[in-house]
Amino acid sequence: MRKQIMTALLLVTVLAAMEGTIVSTAIPRITSDLSGIELVSWVYAVYMLATAVSTPIYGKLADLFGRKKVILAGIILFLIGSALCGIAMSMEQLIFYRAIQGLGAGAVMPITMTIIGDLYAEAKERAKAQGWISAVWGVAGVLGPLAGGFLVDTLSWRYIFFLNIPFGLLAFFMLAANYKEKLTKGKPYIDYWGAVTFSLGTIAFLYALLTGSQTQEWSNPIIIGLFLTAILLYVLFVYIEKKSPEPLIPLNLFTNKSVLIVNSLTLISGAVVICITIYLPIWSQGVMGKTATQAGFVLMPLPVMWTLGSLVAGNLVGRLKDNWIITLGISVVSMASLLFYLLDAHSPTYLIYIASGVLGLGMGLITPIYMLIIQASVPSNKRGVAVASNTFTNTFSQTLGSAVFGTIFNLITISKAEKAGQDLDLNASFEHGGELKASQLDQLQQIIASGVHAIYGVTLLLTVIGIGISFLLLKYRNEQNEQIHSSSIR
Repeated sequence: MRKQIMTALLLVTVLAAMEGTIVSTAIPRITSDLSGIELVSWVYAVYMLATAVSTPIYGKLADLFGRKKVILAGIILFLIGSALCGIAMSMEQLIFYRAIQGLGAGAVMPITMTIIGDLYAEAKERAKAQGWISAVWGVAGVLGPLAGGFLVDTLSWRYIFFLNIPFGLLAFFMLAANYKEKLTKGKPYIDYWGAVTFSLGTIAFLYALLTGSQTQEWSNPIIIGLFLTAILLYVLFVYIEKKSPEPLIPLNLFTNKSVLIVNSLTLISGAVVICITIYLPIWSQGVMGKTATQAGFVLMPLPVMWTLGSLVAGNLVGRLKDNWIITLGISVVSMASLLFYLLDAHSPTYLIYIASGVLGLGMGLITPIYMLIIQASVPSNKRGVAVASNTFTNTFSQTLGSAVFGTIFNLITISKAEKAGQDLDLNASFEHGGELKASQLDQLQQIIASGVHAIYGVTLLLTVIGIGISFLLLKYRNEQNEQIHSSSIR
């Protein structure tokens, strides 16, 4: 029965992960059919936004009403959104339906990890199972554009959404038939006001981040107003949670050092991964002159080695302490960041493949162990919300990272172009490189290289900070073990 449940969880994870990226290769055809190219960024952003907002809420609902009901409801909502996206007749409709999809997907990752925590009591088996989920998530996210391109070329862009329905229904019925859980009876208290203030605050904050990163108008009164609104709503949220008998996000999670440290590491590693996956193709095309297809392939070692790293992490549990595995993993991620930072326009292509693979290996090592530590640090009735907090942190880190790094890249490249004293079109190095003079093309490549190089310098700094934080986890876990040992002696 565990095999059927794991198969269903892996299947629904693939669907939710791929849906975040599968639209990328379909966007030109979608905008051709539906028009509204000025809204295209929201096809991506609204999915991420809806997923981030709903994740902590689903985690709490899973603790209150049971994992099975909530994940099945999430799957149905995801499939409804998928079907509606497939029949959308305008960009506005597609964006709205993508939000419905995102709301459903928000249930998948946290509750999947929570169910695994419930199914596997032994840490080693739990780590292996969570390693598979982590690997599938990483692989699906990168393979999504390839699958999207195939469906667009052979059928229609609408099938990238319709494809979810048969596989999603299969996962739904497999979970419904095989997953059994014991629920404690009692009338649950739902923190409606906490959910409302948290959701509105998160929407305001992420919307401001996304809009600011796209327009670079950070002094715009609307963006400033959104940030201030988010701060006020978060302050109100904390006040509500202190008074609530059953808070949406228990504030004592933030006093749990293990959870706090792991979430801090998740924030760093998530931002590093999104930065590298966004700007590595830009480097490959804009600096090294690769085609779009060649640029896509430089990321392929990432999911392959992520899978291998996740499997290795599962086998290391029981042989090494989990905090040592995290320190090892974040050190490997730091090595990858160093390799990316050392790249220049004349670097051999194989070095990029090596760096991409090293990054995947490091992320594969740490991701399942994050979940293992969080689940071991909280009681079972708080496991759903604790896992959801980590999933939210990961999604939030991607949004925050893409906004911050996008701002850095734009500031550097624009200032370099202005100093060059020419009206340089950076897109020209991607689209019309063959039509430019050699000197102008070289100048464009240098500008893009300087922007990406600065960003990779920041990612290297972040990973070094991450190593320091991992040693804090090591120190804290050792102190915990000493306290437990002392208590047992007494």
